Formats: sequence, C-alpha cells, structure tokens
Amino acid sequence: MKRESKGLWLGLLGVAIFAMTLPMTRLASGPAQAPQLSPWFITFARAAMAGGLSAAFLWLTGSPRPSLAQRKPLLWAMLGNAVGFPLLLGFALRQVNSGHAAVFTALLPLATAVVAAAVLHQRAHWGFWLCAVLGSALVVAFSLYRATQQGPGLVLQWADALLVGAVVCAAIGYVYGAQVTPQLGAERVICWVCVMALPLSLPGALLTWPQQTVPLASWLALGYVGVFSMWAGFFAWYRGLAMGGALRVSQVQLIQPFFSILAAIPLLGERMEPLTLGFALAVVLTVFLGKRLALAR
Repeated sequence: MKRESKGLWLGLLGVAIFAMTLPMTRLASGPAQAPQLSPWFITFARAAMAGGLSAAFLWLTGSPRPSLAQRKPLLWAMLGNAVGFPLLLGFALRQVNSGHAAVFTALLPLATAVVAAAVLHQRAHWGFWLCAVLGSALVVAFSLYRATQQGPGLVLQWADALLVGAVVCAAIGYVYGAQVTPQLGAERVICWVCVMALPLSLPGALLTWPQQTVPLASWLALGYVGVFSMWAGFFAWYRGLAMGGALRVSQVQLIQPFFSILAAIPLLGERMEPLTLGFALAVVLTVFLGKRLALAR
C-alpha cells in the first residue's frame, strides 16, 4: 500500500474515533437547563487522564525528551487540541445540541487544509480547493437540513462564535502536531502534548471537581473523551496527517458527521435515511476527487 493511501486510512480510523466527541461531550456537560460536569472540568479532566496514560507510555517506551525546536509545535498543538478546542466546545454544547455544533465543526477539514497550506507550505491544485469547499458545503447543507427537521432550525447565537473558535483551535493543533510527527512519531507527539499540559490540567481538574452528584453516564462520557478523543484517536490521526499530507488527509474528516449518525443507530435506535446515505456518498466522492487533485504539478 502506498504511503499516501495508508495515511488516508489511518486518518479515517482517527475520524471514526473522533466521531463520538460531540455527543459524548454533550452528554458529559449536559444542557444549560440540567448541567452536569462543567466545561472547565471536562477540559482539564480529559487532558489529565490522557496525560497520565501518556506519561506511562513515554516511561515504558523510554522515549527521549523532545528537542527545543520540537517544543514550539508541541506547545501550539497543546493549546489547540488539549485546551482551546475542548474548552470552547464544552461551553458551546451547554447552549446548543450536537447536531447544531456539527454545522460548524463541518468546516474543520477546510480550516485544517488552510492552516496546513500556511504553516507547512503545502500546495495543491485549484481542483483540490474546489472539492474541499464543495465537500464542506455538502456537510453544512446536510447539517442545516437535520437542524430544521429536529428543531426550530439554526439561529446564530453566542455559542456559534465559540464553535468557530473551537474549529480554529483544532485546525492549528492538528497541523502543528503533524509537523513534528515525522521526527517523534504520532504516539509520542500526542503523549508529549498531554504531558506538557499536566501542570495545567491536573490542578485544574482538582480545583473544578464537581461538588454535586453526577450521573454515571456523564462520567462514562468523560472517560471516552479523555481516553479516546484526547489520546488514542490521535495515534492514528497524527500519523495519518504526516504520512498522507495534512492538506489531503484533513478532508476525510468531512465524513465524521455521518460516522456519528451510524454510531447513533445501535446506541440511540435511530435509523438510516436514504437522504443521509446520498449525502454521505456525495461527500466521499469529493474526498476521492480531492485526493487525486491534492498535489500540484
């Protein structure tokens, strides 16, 4: 298998793991009417859990410390993926449901491609950008349709600004993490990101520990975003971005909302609608075309 194709498959595996982040974060935080775990605690606790696992992994594998030049990208990745994205997302999901949030997070692949072009100086054919914009438009249109079917529709509010900020933070974290993956390896990148966050995440989690009784479901949801969304998923995602190119692999994240819907079938008893399948196939087609057009001559 070609290196680029393997990178795309690894990216797809990461997306499948990340697909549950929105509903799990919503379940952990609860709505504004019935709050559960605070967004501050979710941010710190998930990073602290991942930091503990990371410290054990680095110690068991005898990993050397990153060089001074590697620490700057790792710091940006930490601020984007371990702090900025989960904190802004947690506050936003107190005000809106995960379907509403998916409208904005659908722009993450395009944002990641833009940051990759700016930071990593990756260039692509104009057809790639056309496919990226088209794919993002399809996912946003699908998310808007679902929002109108499941509620009063999409009304812009303060939470939307938080979601835009979360998208920007995640894109920055993804690209800077991918920048040092070839030297450190995907596993060590996310592990060092989480370990670097421990001086902030560990005391933060203790200071924001919930005082009220919290349902078991919220704790389990926190466990998922801590172990999988914040740690294990990045093993595949960072390696995929580095192997296949952040510009191209970022576009497989367009399929993430549809993975979330598939997961809801066994978990929530929802059914697959023909329109959902049609949108998913159209998005997959834009990803495939974008892959072919990604690298400029």
